[in-house]
Amino acid sequence: MAKRVILAGVLGGIAMYVWTSVAHVVLPLGAIGVSEISKNEDSFLASLHATLGESHGMYIFPSGSDTTDAAALQQYAQKVANGPSGLLIYHPSGAQSLSASQLGIEFLIELIQALLVVALLSQSRMETFGSRAAFVTIAGVLAALATHVSYWNWYGFPASYTVAYIFIQIVGFAIVGIVAAIVMRSPARVTAAVPA
Repeated sequence: MAKRVILAGVLGGIAMYVWTSVAHVVLPLGAIGVSEISKNEDSFLASLHATLGESHGMYIFPSGSDTTDAAALQQYAQKVANGPSGLLIYHPSGAQSLSASQLGIEFLIELIQALLVVALLSQSRMETFGSRAAFVTIAGVLAALATHVSYWNWYGFPASYTVAYIFIQIVGFAIVGIVAAIVMRSPARVTAAVPA
């Protein structure tokens, strides 16, 4: 059984990676809710570089979001109410884009997700194709809600982006579930399905 669990996880991880690649490269799902700064881009980027220099990081603006100081939090709320606010992931020049290492890391992330969810499935009492596929799909719903909805709620990620990424993740887990349900069929059921 352990070999089939590993095989199901590996094949599921590959299938999930193929799906997410298609969702981002072929379908428009990966770009939903993402906008580009086209107006005054050069001056905006120059201003960013002048302000942040070579400091990689995630920045929230305006400043003053310290939740332990009531006065600072009140000032922050006023800044947000009266001006722009947001979240910025900043990389100075030289950052990678669609590099082999990034694609490899993404594959490893999805492979680990698939292996873990299939390991959980193997510990369950699910015996039918539908119950196994549903178990893994529900795990995908939990994973999607735990991350994407919180980002929408706290950081203001666009609703369209949030829905698209939830969809991508749930479909990815559903695909892993289908692969796992096929690979992990019990030998008795496979034998019974094949006519003598």
